[in-house]
Amino acid sequence: MMGRRRKPRGRRFDGVLLLDKPQGITSNAALQTVKRIYNADKAGHTGSLDPLATGMLPILFGEGTKLSRLLLEADKVYTTVAKLGVTTDSGDSDGEVLETKAVPSFTDEQIETVLAGFRGEGEQIPSMFSALKKDGKKLYELAREGIEVEREPRPIHIFELTMTDRGDDWIALRVHCSKGTYVRTLVEDIGQALDCGAHVVELRRTDVAGFDASRMVTLDHLNALRDEREFEAMDQLCGPIESLADHLPRFELTAEEVSWIVQGQSLIIPGAPTKGDLALVDSQGHLVALGAMADDGRIGPTRLLVSTGQ
Repeated sequence: MMGRRRKPRGRRFDGVLLLDKPQGITSNAALQTVKRIYNADKAGHTGSLDPLATGMLPILFGEGTKLSRLLLEADKVYTTVAKLGVTTDSGDSDGEVLETKAVPSFTDEQIETVLAGFRGEGEQIPSMFSALKKDGKKLYELAREGIEVEREPRPIHIFELTMTDRGDDWIALRVHCSKGTYVRTLVEDIGQALDCGAHVVELRRTDVAGFDASRMVTLDHLNALRDEREFEAMDQLCGPIESLADHLPRFELTAEEVSWIVQGQSLIIPGAPTKGDLALVDSQGHLVALGAMADDGRIGPTRLLVSTGQ
């Protein structure tokens, strides 16, 4: 007996909303709130922010959820304030204080010398308070039980690490980093290099994959629009899912090539890069699929999209 197809529990549409996540809630709680506001059948976010953190949390609707990997793997930019002289178990102000030290009178040059050592390619051992999983359980859940497990160092790249302001016992930083970089761990490592310890007291994500920070929308604004039944204005805050692939090489397909791609067939595309994702679009610029070159030199679809419209 064939199972029944699940009825949509909300409105079906495609789009990308750049949420300005407020402090004090989890990324999943923010996602569920936005999903209810939009009465969306399908939604997901890309890259969790800690409850302490604020800033850009892209919310993907409909077919956009198929492209979450593009943003998870993208570079990101953060601003953060590090409190010097205090080390916590979580690496941020939500944790328990482990150690307090006097903060020396650093010169700007001394701090710059330390920061320079973290720029470029390197490795980072993830915090026990991260959302990484060990045997199916998140590390922060184990940490709250007093359990510590071994973590393998992960390769990261710090493209920019700049001190933008400072006080006697704090420094403000701008961090442009690769995927998988934990700013809390970076701040802890900087504090260790300064030999006084440090933890994050403010953290804000300002950029994901080059998206414009001025397009971010707050939950308060969304709730106000919903209460005023300004549904069209709400939808206009969502960008097209094509924008998720703006940073990829783009190739326009003929109608015949589109029909081949949607059937899972491969194409020969002169000039296509041999590595990485490609954005395959139709003559109207709509994203049809992500593609990649196979060993035989042909471009095959890696993720097909079916537009449901706004």
